[in-house]
Amino acid sequence: MTALPGKAAYQAVLFDLDGTLLDTAPDFVTAINRMVRESGREIMDPALIRAGVTNGSAGLITLAFGLSPTDEEFEPLRQRFLTYYAACLTEHTRLFPGLDDVLTKLDAHGIPWGVVTNKPALYTFAILDNLPLPSRPGAVVCPDHVTHTKPHPEPVLLACSQLAVAPEHTLFVGDHLRDIESGHNAGCATVSAAWGYIDADEDPAAWGAHFLIEHASELDGILFSR
Repeated sequence: MTALPGKAAYQAVLFDLDGTLLDTAPDFVTAINRMVRESGREIMDPALIRAGVTNGSAGLITLAFGLSPTDEEFEPLRQRFLTYYAACLTEHTRLFPGLDDVLTKLDAHGIPWGVVTNKPALYTFAILDNLPLPSRPGAVVCPDHVTHTKPHPEPVLLACSQLAVAPEHTLFVGDHLRDIESGHNAGCATVSAAWGYIDADEDPAAWGAHFLIEHASELDGILFSR
């Protein structure tokens, strides 16, 4: 592809997956509320589940059933949740508003992008492969691929290596403090995505990112000079 003329501020962009690139919460809601109904409990408020997605399957089991990982019932419930989630991975999952245009423009400018996530590869690749994205990621790094996960710099550095772009020329976008810390530790510029799955007691403005934005469309002004 021939890149469009014009100066880009960064040579690559990395995204966290859940709550940053993709709105995966609706499918988590489907899976966890199926389990809640089966247990005879009232279904949970989707907004409560949405806020808990950032804590992964373990956090959702704790949220829904009040169990800790040391409880005997915890792991069987978590495994059942993962089975239910795998059955509905992309029923309602979509790019967050504005990111379709961002990915299209990155592709038009010849700027590679990738995903750095703490979501296991089994689910990450199934989701990415089944969504009609405007362009495909040049790097996808999951916990399966590294020794240390975010906030360690290892996954970000691996993604930069896969894209053949130095960290100092890379922008990392995430909706959690661990994303920002991982990007900083790797030497990237960072963006706090305030549209993501952020706990009520968290303040994205306090994470120390280079940029804080409320909507994905604001990435345009960060990525491309006028």
